[in-house]
Amino acid sequence: MANPDHLAKLKEGIAAWNEWRSEYDQTIPDLDGADLVAAELSRADLRRVHLNAADLSNADLSRANLNWAYLNNEANLSGATLRQASVDAAELTGANLSNAELSVARFRGTDFRGANLSMANLDRSDLRKANFSLVDLSGRYRKTNLSGAYLGGANLSEANLSGAILKEADLSGANLSNANFSGADLSGAKLQSTLAVGTIFARADLTGCKVYGIAAWDLKLEGARQSKLINTAEGEQPPIQVDDLEVAQFIYLLLNRKRLRKVITMLGEKAVLILGRFTERRDLLDGIADELRSLGYLPIIFDFERPTDRDLTETVRILAGLSRFVIADITNPSSVPLELQATVPEYMVPFVTIAQRGQSRFSMFNDLPAKYHWALPLLEYNTKESLLASFRDRVELPALDKLAEVRRLKAMTVPVRSAED
Repeated sequence: MANPDHLAKLKEGIAAWNEWRSEYDQTIPDLDGADLVAAELSRADLRRVHLNAADLSNADLSRANLNWAYLNNEANLSGATLRQASVDAAELTGANLSNAELSVARFRGTDFRGANLSMANLDRSDLRKANFSLVDLSGRYRKTNLSGAYLGGANLSEANLSGAILKEADLSGANLSNANFSGADLSGAKLQSTLAVGTIFARADLTGCKVYGIAAWDLKLEGARQSKLINTAEGEQPPIQVDDLEVAQFIYLLLNRKRLRKVITMLGEKAVLILGRFTERRDLLDGIADELRSLGYLPIIFDFERPTDRDLTETVRILAGLSRFVIADITNPSSVPLELQATVPEYMVPFVTIAQRGQSRFSMFNDLPAKYHWALPLLEYNTKESLLASFRDRVELPALDKLAEVRRLKAMTVPVRSAED
């Protein structure tokens, strides 16, 4: 039961309550089980307050400070308003927040395990590192219920939503980076324009999700159900369905050929692949990338882990084929010579190969420009500074001249001979 003195002080009004809280800052108010239905608690200082099993249904808690407050054990906040409230690190396990107004509120690190947030409005709320996972209540596991909730524009980065129920929830424009949705039910949820980087969807049910405009990178999708994903804008007919979240972005480009053509054109006209030993030559290669950016190019630095389904050479081939030209540093080489030997013969793309004077380099390189004219003669340099100072004249312009030559040769009509002439 609530402490009668504390409850009486609250009923004196928010000004009196906040003044008392300021004067007795070390006192932890006990309002457990209090009847605060439709109470006017806007801007109230409720830090660390115990509100376990309290009835706050339809209460106005907008702009209130509930940081580290305890509202678990079936506290009732259904229909309550917490707009712009601060509820960081609060305990809300098992609380009833159905239909609550929680927009633009802060819930960083808040414990929502087992809470009922069905149909709640969490528009643009800060839910970073919040916990919506399973909870053991009286020996029985309960899932957090966010079915039908509105989380448009919310920040859920690093939040734990494993096992949560998000059926028909609206997460349009939300930040889901590094959030954990493993085993969650997202069937029918709206994921349009969400940012999903490193997001875990393992064993999640994504059936029927609306995924138009999603930015999906490095997802964890082991065991996830991904059928009937809707990849068209709201109301667009006919709706297009796909069965893979990461493929949805690519399918969107295919369906919107103008955008696909723009992407391919941009790569062909702007992308430059940079190859080299990043463990020892990173400073130089980063300097080359910066120089390319200053000239309006899109540098692609080959510096990532080995793909699981293809070897490094195949990846280099793909990137080289999409590039305007390639720059390869063969100073103290390791894998770069192999990549050049495998790539140069297959793609008529200008290859600008560089090496620092006085350093060991790929002795067989001279065979490549001798056989394949699109591989430019080796460019030697003394220092990073001297190379970058002459970059436009010694690297970019020769590569563009060679590109123009290659394109002319490709456009030439192959002559046909006649046995009778």
